[in-house]
Amino acid sequence: MSGATGSMGSPTGTALLLAASPVGKGCLVDAVSVLPVLAAVAPAVLAGTDTANVVELADPLEPQAVLTRLRAAAMTPGPLTVFLTGQLQLDRKQHLPHLALARTTPATVRYTAFPWHWIAEELRLRAPGTTTLFLDLHADAAAWQYLTGRPFGAGRGVSVYGRVAPPPPRRAVAVPTYMKTVATILRSGYRPEAGRLHQQALGRLSSEGAAYGDVVLAWDAVSGAGVNAGFVSPPPPLPVPSQGGSAPRPPAAGGWVVDRPEGPRPQTPPEGGPPDGLVVPVGAERAPGGAGEVSGPAELASPVETAGPAKQLAPADNATPAKPLAPVQQAAPAQQLAPVADAPRRLALVQDGDPHSFITSAVQAGRHGDADALAAEREQAVSRSHGPASEEALHWTEVRADLAMFAGDPARSCRAWLTVARTRLRAGQAPDAPAVEAAVDRAHHQWTSLGESADARELGPVIVELRRRVPGRREGAVRHAERQLERLESAQHVPG
Repeated sequence: MSGATGSMGSPTGTALLLAASPVGKGCLVDAVSVLPVLAAVAPAVLAGTDTANVVELADPLEPQAVLTRLRAAAMTPGPLTVFLTGQLQLDRKQHLPHLALARTTPATVRYTAFPWHWIAEELRLRAPGTTTLFLDLHADAAAWQYLTGRPFGAGRGVSVYGRVAPPPPRRAVAVPTYMKTVATILRSGYRPEAGRLHQQALGRLSSEGAAYGDVVLAWDAVSGAGVNAGFVSPPPPLPVPSQGGSAPRPPAAGGWVVDRPEGPRPQTPPEGGPPDGLVVPVGAERAPGGAGEVSGPAELASPVETAGPAKQLAPADNATPAKPLAPVQQAAPAQQLAPVADAPRRLALVQDGDPHSFITSAVQAGRHGDADALAAEREQAVSRSHGPASEEALHWTEVRADLAMFAGDPARSCRAWLTVARTRLRAGQAPDAPAVEAAVDRAHHQWTSLGESADARELGPVIVELRRRVPGRREGAVRHAERQLERLESAQHVPG
């Protein structure tokens, strides 16, 4: 097809289109809405080869269904491109990221969601440069904190491009704008090189003022260059497909395979453990009444160590937190569910464990005031012991910025990120340092969430001034901030 990459005699490529998100109030993103847009793209353009197979997996119910399709795609000899849209959540035992599926709830992530490290394990034997992932993911509160302090990818041999967005406002469902933009570009019939396609999509989103607060993924497996997409921790061994669940044969060249759940999507997962047909990974506890454990898959060349629990919210080497222009405000009184007198109780709850776990649990329970109060206590303590510009203090300012976002207070979040950025700059960090750019991007993102409010007008000049000093890596970011401020000023002076 005109515009498709590849040469005569090149192997048949494969494109795997996967979109998944939970049903009901746990849904953060309308993942399947991107599939009609991707389906309108010619198979050869999706795969970047002269001939291609396309496999579509829409709202799968079971992790085993995803594993079966992924394993079949990984075994194909030609280039493989995966377009993955959905939401990330952490399981409550090991705190590892999972792709949420239709039946996933916060309490059942370990059994109803697809472990992210299975992707890396299935693709690890493919030659570098033959596998590309395009990702458009939204993370819940715990997963977002996990990702902002760690590299995220699918193995060193897999090129990864895309973004991970923070959770949308409460009771809102996000749109997978990055993946829809990628699909729109590809519908022209021409497929740029993967890195260039990624940059074009980001450029369009930036011109619309979208995605400034996201974690951007860009990893070229051939050159070994990129950001935020390193190799993840060693995963547990993969389960063998359950009996009768062997990988399907690929379709004929140019054909489509569409997997959709039969019948209506269930509103709640089955109680008592894993869904029928799911084999629990080695090392997992046996769920009450659930499936038993199995030995590692026969096809693995060598056993892989089981990953230990990952600490949430661990600061990255160049993570970003800091001291505000004005001190970061406490949460509104209505959100302060725990009064100051309860500080000893909070400290007692976390003195023997990780305070981040307490904060994550409080956010998930809607106790945003408790979470912010503990983070503020930690911020003040490390500021006294290490200094307000130390990484330790900046980490807790960053945590408070995210907590404000989770609580639906973008103005407070914006001010905290501005504090982080200015503190880092005053400490001598370069305007193009990743931690500085990330802080400014997130402040910009929170500012755009304020609409035409008084907070937006107050913060606008500060954002524009800082944006000019720290333009970031998104083309058009400075101009977008300037135009937004012009609109705010015009709206303020309109008669009547």
